[in-house]
Amino acid sequence: MLYSALQKILFRFNPETAHHLGMLGMAMAKTAHLSGLLAGKVPDSPVEVMGLKFRNAVGLAAGLDKDGDYIDALAAFGFGAIEVGTVTPRPQPGNPKPRLFRLPEYQAIINRMGFNNRGVDYLIEQVRKSSFQKNGGILGINIGKNATTPIEQAAEDYLICLDKVYNDSSYVAINISSPNTKNLRELQKDDALDDLLGRLKARQTELAARHGRYVPLALKIAPDLDDTQITAIADALRRHRMDAVIATNTTLGRQGIENSPYASETGGLSGAPVFEKSTAVLKQLAEKLAGEVPIIGVGGILSGADAVAKIEAGAKLVQIYSGYIFRGPELVGEIARTLAAVPAIKG
Repeated sequence: MLYSALQKILFRFNPETAHHLGMLGMAMAKTAHLSGLLAGKVPDSPVEVMGLKFRNAVGLAAGLDKDGDYIDALAAFGFGAIEVGTVTPRPQPGNPKPRLFRLPEYQAIINRMGFNNRGVDYLIEQVRKSSFQKNGGILGINIGKNATTPIEQAAEDYLICLDKVYNDSSYVAINISSPNTKNLRELQKDDALDDLLGRLKARQTELAARHGRYVPLALKIAPDLDDTQITAIADALRRHRMDAVIATNTTLGRQGIENSPYASETGGLSGAPVFEKSTAVLKQLAEKLAGEVPIIGVGGILSGADAVAKIEAGAKLVQIYSGYIFRGPELVGEIARTLAAVPAIKG
């Protein structure tokens, strides 16, 4: 496989350098019309979620293209949706390096990036240069708060970002579940969540009237939740008529990588080790929501079979991140072909 050969070269570099080289390589592949060779055949199997029509049910999770620099290059691999960000109101460097760790023997990644990005204004410039949405692609923009913004004022950061990204996105994802911004996950709790969702939905109504279009809002949650917390979040999602929920972000747990030399590194764990925990949360959430709010399943998807498991647990769409790093663009086609044969995902 071509990607396997390229991966061996990239994995000789430290993870952040490899990431930047890989993204540049994708842009070059698009320019040279080689994207299809890397991805293989990606069938159209349309699915409608949040009132949006997706080419297929395979999306790219936020985090790979934080600033929207590579939207069209990524689109060439056949994704049904691309989510960029997480973006914050002001540019910020993120956490000190090293902050990204590869665990290839576990097909896992640990990161504590800390929402490093060039700010929402830069992201919007890049989005407007892209042809992805103009060609019918679904673009999600994932928003967060700046690290220096007190948690008590976090809602203001989300509202600033929502105002700025609203008319240039297909949907907006609200990231309150990254473990790498201090106290961010406190926003998942009871009154804080109720207040945030209430303010965001009120602003969504204002923006829909102003722009003459309704842009769905999706909430991204953590996998490190107990049954009581999942029930409370499900109730809040229904109460505020959220358009979707993304389950899940990375985990603070280290189950499955206890013997890794990186197990003691702080940050969120993604990839194969988070699959079971993430899918369990997805299933519980689906049972409590009873179809009232669609779920986007993400966490540890490294094969078509993994994607099917997410759909069977209650997801309507799936997203990949670490699987894309370890399997490459061919994973997009594999998942799309597999899901095209699943009756629950058709239409």
